[in-house]
Amino acid sequence: MGTGFAKKKKQAREMQEQLGKMQSSLKSTEVTGTAGNGLVTIVLTGENDLKQIKIKPECVDPDDIDGLEDLIKAAYTDANKKLKETSMEGLGKGFPGLGALGGF
Repeated sequence: MGTGFAKKKKQAREMQEQLGKMQSSLKSTEVTGTAGNGLVTIVLTGENDLKQIKIKPECVDPDDIDGLEDLIKAAYTDANKKLKETSMEGLGKGFPGLGALGGF
């Protein structure tokens, strides 16, 4: 009984260390989302903070503010999706025997 428990405890500690490394790596990750064929570009950090937003001048139409707002939302959604994919890939790499979702 003691050796099985010690082994599980060691595995849990190793997983915790791997998760800590992945979290540190994710902090330095940046993803770029775009919309409207690059008219709006958004950069998110691994912590889902908005780092940068670029809007091309030809995209700005005072008579179509709703369109610009939609492009900004779409670029954010694109970047957020990429960030989630990057996070899931990291979990799969950190816990290869646990599948794509890292066993969670």
